[in-house]
Amino acid sequence: MAARKGRRRTCETGEPMEAESGDTSSEGPAQVYLPGRGPPLREGEELVMDEEAYVLYHRAQTGAPCLSFDIVRDHLGDNRTELPLTLYLCAGTQAESAQSNRLMILRMHNLHGTKPPPSEGSDEEEEEDEEDEEERKPQLELAMLPHYGGINRVRVSWLGEEPVAGVWSEKGQVEVFALRRLLQVVEDPQALAAFLRDEQAQMKPIFSFAGHMGEGFALDWSPRVPGRLLTGDCQKNIHLWTPTDGGSWHVDQRPFVGHTRSVEDLQWSPTENTVFASCSADASIRIWDIRAAPSKACMLTTATAHDGDVNVISWSRREPFLLSGGDDGALKIWDLRQFKSGSPVATFKQHVAPVTSVEWHPQDSGVFAASGADHQITQWDLAVERDPEVGDVEADPGLADLPQQLLFVHQGETELKELHWHPQCPGLLVSTALSGFTVFRTISV
Repeated sequence: MAARKGRRRTCETGEPMEAESGDTSSEGPAQVYLPGRGPPLREGEELVMDEEAYVLYHRAQTGAPCLSFDIVRDHLGDNRTELPLTLYLCAGTQAESAQSNRLMILRMHNLHGTKPPPSEGSDEEEEEDEEDEEERKPQLELAMLPHYGGINRVRVSWLGEEPVAGVWSEKGQVEVFALRRLLQVVEDPQALAAFLRDEQAQMKPIFSFAGHMGEGFALDWSPRVPGRLLTGDCQKNIHLWTPTDGGSWHVDQRPFVGHTRSVEDLQWSPTENTVFASCSADASIRIWDIRAAPSKACMLTTATAHDGDVNVISWSRREPFLLSGGDDGALKIWDLRQFKSGSPVATFKQHVAPVTSVEWHPQDSGVFAASGADHQITQWDLAVERDPEVGDVEADPGLADLPQQLLFVHQGETELKELHWHPQCPGLLVSTALSGFTVFRTISV
């Protein structure tokens, strides 16, 4: 939650941000601030982060903003909680000119947790704090490839021991890039310098498909069949990519037929090799089976899933649930066992602008996160019910109408585009926005 100075109001969702007034003459305790609820920020007020609400919080910038990224699974182990953390991202830029774009690997390391508030001490303690501060500085290395055209979406997969990135370009092509060399050089400053000097300009995609009729955003690698890929475009078409011997792909030129407007997102089933879901600007969500001919492969449809464009979907790896977010700001949960009913099993309305990204927590089946064009990231837990004994809501009735399942609201970013949970670091969220990348873990998840 955010808070503004003047009055304090809290609830069990925590308070990641506070709003502080420039006028300190009438300073009072901080007040929880939520976009779209209660009065807007006044002139002279600004959001101030409450560090006690975060276990870890870091920001990074890469020059031109990145519309999309993915987390690269690494060999550092699963269930990593020991700090400092290291992580690897693959991202693509949206630069002002087509030739200024880059596909990049980011290595973020020495990521320490948030520090406890400083205590008053001796000069010797202050010197130790300064040394400690230097040792705790986060580090970032970038290995980049030139890419002609802005990158709409990036998704990473491993083909055996080979990491690859599927890239949707604004120029209407989908390309596959090998990432092994980038991941090697980002570990060694000398190798990185030599790569940027001698190799990067020569690196090309290992495969490219120009059969879509225009640009697109939807792209998903199968989690069950290595190399199997789906791509969807703004012209309503979805194409299936099948890996072939020799490290190439066969792309079926016959599109899956059903949507009437832009295909916005695609998600393979985590339990069935041949089933996938799609969502569209035509307001529908569809379930498909690739064993049927593309013209007959749509098995289930909810025609009006949202009031307007359905922007994003996420298929739970642990429950038969599909999560969707739309231009209407709503988050909806669909039980696939009841999908024919056309009704979600839950609807949450916290965002006051289009939802731009949704993702289920990879380990905790009831937890998910969402980002919106209202500059909010929200964390949710379906298992939470408000404790009537808790007095915070009584103290501040303005919070009483918050959804019980809302755990946390993170703010402070500008034009949020995409978020992902780290699959190997429980509770760690990474987001990209016009304002850059943010890596954080809250006290709530």
